[in-house]
Amino acid sequence: QVELVESGGDLVQAGGSLSLSCAASGLTFSRYIIGWFRQAPGKEREFIAAILRSVGSTYYADSVKGRFTISRDNAKNTVYLQMNSLKPEETAIYYCAAGLAPSSLVGLSSHYDYWGQGTQVTVSS
Repeated sequence: QVELVESGGDLVQAGGSLSLSCAASGLTFSRYIIGWFRQAPGKEREFIAAILRSVGSTYYADSVKGRFTISRDNAKNTVYLQMNSLKPEETAIYYCAAGLAPSSLVGLSSHYDYWGQGTQVTVSS
């Protein structure tokens, strides 16, 4: 049984930082692309970042480039999302997902096979 578990969500002030983790089990972790998405109330799920099977291949949404960093530790079956300079409009539930889609499709949520339950990030102004 595949399971993805996010952690690290919290309440933080604008301009602050948070580090999220996504721990995976039940799959050959190193084979999968891992993506982070977020969804705010009343809005569609939004792609944030993805990291490919090979270390160093990363993709970011324009809105988070230079502020967020995604990384993975295949030995620990864990992906991390370091978020700096957070903004109130980034308040959302943050999800990680695992998939085998080609790199050209990492931004599309429909191409991920497994999802975590999400972790709440609240950024106060």
